[in-house]
Amino acid sequence: MNSFMVSVLGLLLLFLLGFLLGGGLAVFLLRKREANTRAQIEEKFAAQLATREAELVALRDEKSALAIRRAELETELAAERTLFAERQATLEAARDSFADAFKVISADALAKNNQTFMELARATLESQQAAAQAAAKADLEKRQLAIGELVTPVKASLEKFEQQIGNIEKQRIDAYATLSEQVRQMSVAQLALRAETGNLVKALRAPQTRGRWGELQLKRVVEMAGMLDHCDFFEQESTSTEEGRLRPDMIVKLPGGKNIVVDAKAPLAAYLEALEASDESDKKKKLDDHARQVRDHLVKLGRKAYWEQFQPTPDFVVLFLPGEMFYSAALEADPSLIEAGVDARVILATPTTLIALLRAVAYGWTQQALNDNAERISALGRELYERIAVLGDHWASVGKNLNDAVSAYNKSVATLESRVLVTARKFQTLEVTGSDKAIRDLNPVEALPRAVQAVELLSKDEGLFKD
Repeated sequence: MNSFMVSVLGLLLLFLLGFLLGGGLAVFLLRKREANTRAQIEEKFAAQLATREAELVALRDEKSALAIRRAELETELAAERTLFAERQATLEAARDSFADAFKVISADALAKNNQTFMELARATLESQQAAAQAAAKADLEKRQLAIGELVTPVKASLEKFEQQIGNIEKQRIDAYATLSEQVRQMSVAQLALRAETGNLVKALRAPQTRGRWGELQLKRVVEMAGMLDHCDFFEQESTSTEEGRLRPDMIVKLPGGKNIVVDAKAPLAAYLEALEASDESDKKKKLDDHARQVRDHLVKLGRKAYWEQFQPTPDFVVLFLPGEMFYSAALEADPSLIEAGVDARVILATPTTLIALLRAVAYGWTQQALNDNAERISALGRELYERIAVLGDHWASVGKNLNDAVSAYNKSVATLESRVLVTARKFQTLEVTGSDKAIRDLNPVEALPRAVQAVELLSKDEGLFKD
């Protein structure tokens, strides 16, 4: 009987020891998993984003990951609670099972000690159950606290991220509103520009208006270059030939009497039609026509040989295109247009290049004026030099006359003192003058006129005072 009781107690102790070891192992595994989870979360929060746009994308991704992780942690917590409930149910079932086993096995043998053993077993089980429940409860509270500590910063970070996302969204809305307003203003300006362009195109369709506009553009270019009207250039000058009357739009006068002929009657009709074309193929065709018309006009202008009618003139004529766009459009459609102009002795000129050409001509006129002024100054210098030489002769004569006058004065004073005043003073000694006033002594003049040292003022023959 005693050995049987010892065996039963041994089995109970082994069962309880296994139960305790299993619970401790489960707690250790749970803590290790918690440490791993915490390390993973800390590594995720250690990364930093490089740019703002990347930060926004990363924040959203991290938010989703944290939400998923939070759900996983909550799932694990629920699983731990379920496991705890299952273990508690297992303990209850084990207690009931042990109670039934004890009743069957020791019904007769332990009749007397049944109540004592059951009470002892119940007390032991209750104490173990209470300890296990307390440990599980403490562990659960600790886990809840740790999860709360992990979730709270995540919640704060998510709130901060949501605030940043809200600010970025607000800035995007404001920027979109500003951009929409700018696009609207650009649309209004484009419509106004299109209307003005349409009016200009309509006005330039008339040949007379187009020609007058080209002449006005030419006049503006000439004025900006500093070439005054009817001084350095002439408009609408013409000449008659066997083939008819040639009338260039402008003749630029060069220093030395030479001329440069400028023609401003460039064809623009095809280019204006290209501006109104709605189809790209039609627009390209019109631009090709524009280049061909410019080439044909180059050839015709070269055949007129203006340089033979307005001599002396360089053997070329300038074709003025009243806008850079006319030149660039023609050159884009026909890159060999410049070579064709050189072959026809026609130089294409836009407002920019013509201003540079006229500025060079104006500089030549300035240098010509400086040369003319230098010649006038040289003539004035020669004339002034000759007049100064004549004035030097006159001054030499004046100096010589002054010297002669001083010499004559000194001689007359000497004669007066030695021959006249000596006798006259005797009357005062004889007291027959009737006056107390004495005859004043006369002194000779010692100073002489200063001789002129400048060679230019000396007499051409002998100098100022040569005897």
